[in-house]
Amino acid sequence: MQLGVFIPIGNNGWLISTTSPQYMPTFDLNRTIVEKAEHFGFDFALSMIKLHGFGGPSQFWDHNLESFTLMAGLAAVTTRIQLFATCAVLTMPPPITARMAVTIDSISRGRFGVNIISGWQRREYTQMGIWPGSEHYKRRYEYCAEYVTIMKELWASGHSDFKGEFFQMDDCRCSPLPTAKIPIICAAQSDAGTRYAAQHADYNFCASFGVNQPTAVGPSVARLVAATKETGRQCGALILTMIIADETDAAAEAKWEHYKAGTDVEALAYRDEQAEDDPSKDPFAQPNRRKMLGGIKLPTNQGVLVGSYENVARMLDEMAAVPGVQGVMMTFDDFVIGMEQFGTRIMPLMRSRANMMRAA
Repeated sequence: MQLGVFIPIGNNGWLISTTSPQYMPTFDLNRTIVEKAEHFGFDFALSMIKLHGFGGPSQFWDHNLESFTLMAGLAAVTTRIQLFATCAVLTMPPPITARMAVTIDSISRGRFGVNIISGWQRREYTQMGIWPGSEHYKRRYEYCAEYVTIMKELWASGHSDFKGEFFQMDDCRCSPLPTAKIPIICAAQSDAGTRYAAQHADYNFCASFGVNQPTAVGPSVARLVAATKETGRQCGALILTMIIADETDAAAEAKWEHYKAGTDVEALAYRDEQAEDDPSKDPFAQPNRRKMLGGIKLPTNQGVLVGSYENVARMLDEMAAVPGVQGVMMTFDDFVIGMEQFGTRIMPLMRSRANMMRAA
């Protein structure tokens, strides 16, 4: 199973709480995390893009770095780990993103990829006057499909004359060409998004929910596997999961209970209000999925594995055994401590990494 880290480009990482570690994002912090990931043999690191936070007492994600420039800096100080930046497609034309990707490909010597997001939080874009309106929700994956097609054409030949409903290229150029394939990641959950991922992406993040439910991702992964069979392409399932670990289950649970006690309900309410813009009734879309789960107000937007080092390793192995799972992208309550714990105490216990560790 591949291992990745979702680095904290926004303040406070992925815990929407006033009692979790409170910190600002910096290059130095993210460099420390990615260097640890590389040292411990992680396969990739990815940074999101967030342009407007959720507010609340924790000021959740009100402070953010920019993804491409951060990953360019990290590319210059690492040697092996794959690096992914995130592109919000409404903010940049595809030829600009393609050229930025080629630049970081050159810096990293072929270790760069792009995460494509279609845009769901209206306020991120209205603040800049570029929100296309609620109609974007209905056709956002068609928009992304054209976007990725243009980038792939430019990376393959340095030229695109693509003509579509959203973009029209006129002898568009991009040179030099990348030194290696630039993989595409997306994070689609809905049926339309899953079909798009199977057609255009190399990896798709399948969301996990709940606490200590490592195999609950099975149905989501199965839908992706079925979609790739229809397209005849390979698109690996990566699972987004938070790790909260300690010497004992009781110690880890105590931390988790402490974070839950400080859940920023105001920030969560803002997040959910923004998500209500999407008129989709698809039960697999994340906002609708949260409703199906009973509106559980946990202080994060992803599944959580809480427990001793041994039990977290066991649950990750259970996740790795789910048919179609190719890897896991992890977040931590405290990233620096969490990475050290994972590399020294958890990873050596994982059967799903044993062969790779022996090979290293």
